[in-house]
Amino acid sequence: MARHANPSPQQANRQTFYVATALALGIAFGEVLNLTLGGAKPFDPLLAQIIAILNVLTDVFLRLVKMIIAPLVFATLVVGMAKMGDIHTVGRIGLKAMLWFFSASLVSLLLGMLLVNVFEPGSSLHIPLPPVDALSGLPNVKPTLSNFIAHIFPKSIIEAMSTNEILQIVVFSMFFGIACASLGELAHPTVKLLDSLAHIMLKVTSYVMHYAPVAVFSAMASVIAQQGIGVLLSYGKFIGEFYFGLLLLCGLLGGFACLFLGKRMLSLIRHIREPMLLAFGTASSESAYPKLLQQLERFGCDEKVCGLVLPLGYSFNLDGSMMYMTFAVLFIAQAYGIDMPLADQLLMLLVLLFTSKGVAGVPRASLIVISATLSMFKIPEAGLLLLLGIDQVLDMGRSATNVYGNSIASALVSRWEKALK
Repeated sequence: MARHANPSPQQANRQTFYVATALALGIAFGEVLNLTLGGAKPFDPLLAQIIAILNVLTDVFLRLVKMIIAPLVFATLVVGMAKMGDIHTVGRIGLKAMLWFFSASLVSLLLGMLLVNVFEPGSSLHIPLPPVDALSGLPNVKPTLSNFIAHIFPKSIIEAMSTNEILQIVVFSMFFGIACASLGELAHPTVKLLDSLAHIMLKVTSYVMHYAPVAVFSAMASVIAQQGIGVLLSYGKFIGEFYFGLLLLCGLLGGFACLFLGKRMLSLIRHIREPMLLAFGTASSESAYPKLLQQLERFGCDEKVCGLVLPLGYSFNLDGSMMYMTFAVLFIAQAYGIDMPLADQLLMLLVLLFTSKGVAGVPRASLIVISATLSMFKIPEAGLLLLLGIDQVLDMGRSATNVYGNSIASALVSRWEKALK
């Protein structure tokens, strides 16, 4: 049974239009605030109050989305596992997904390394560097084996759900789903209940998404009001080259997907444009998860495959974030005038490929991985301060790319499983 009725093209276009309009209005309103009330540090008390209100409006939306994610991931994954019927199918789909994740991550890292070496954005950035002993302001969480294990295996499913540790929820759900499949008839009432829960959470998602344009408007207005559009000009070269890299990455991943999806690739992009805009506007790929799951199933991806691949992808397949890591490390090295030989850069790629998987669920995970990598290669961690001012602007692009990459992963694995409708 389908989980939802397909919306009319007019409805889908209207919602996308609302989000895109909110994005543009947010930029305009933020710049007006910055020009009239900004310019002084600390901020004008009125501007500080307005920014606080805008941040609350965004926070409400992100909280509403987060309340949906845990029950939605749990319900869809368990029902998917139970319907697959055996552990071999789960293993086969999981293996295909992980092979794609690591391949896409490697392409993202290599492309980032290539572009930053060609463009050299850091070498021409004339800004005073912070002291070497300056603090980056990030939590001191290093990507270690123990941290990696701690973020995989839950000690309590209630705690994992309360903190939205997607990877831990996935692990518990897989055990639970396989147990349901092995028990057969005895587990049917539970599976039916969870299938009903998935329907309910997707309906809740449709209600929450009505608030999305407000969240996108307030998120953009807050950033521009604080930084001003001038920040885009000051760091224009770095931002432009990074976004060019993201477009190139999307083109490479999309081109490969076309080999298997053909003309349906255009249909996939049409279906995921709203979740991508949402991730871009709020600078959070997590905010797009419930809507993305809906849209992928509407596109024709198998619900069982999506239920497994998408949660795994949110932990292991963050293509935009992977590219940002190489961009940032090499940019900071260039800004300090530190030359990294090719051998060190390739070693850095391998380090990032694995350490980035070990901080799933950690706030501002990309920056924490970058900080650890900088210290490993004797580059002052304080260099991160060069990027903190524009991190939100960069995060918008990488969040949208993460959504795009996970959409392609779900579509390709569904196609390889001969389950694409």
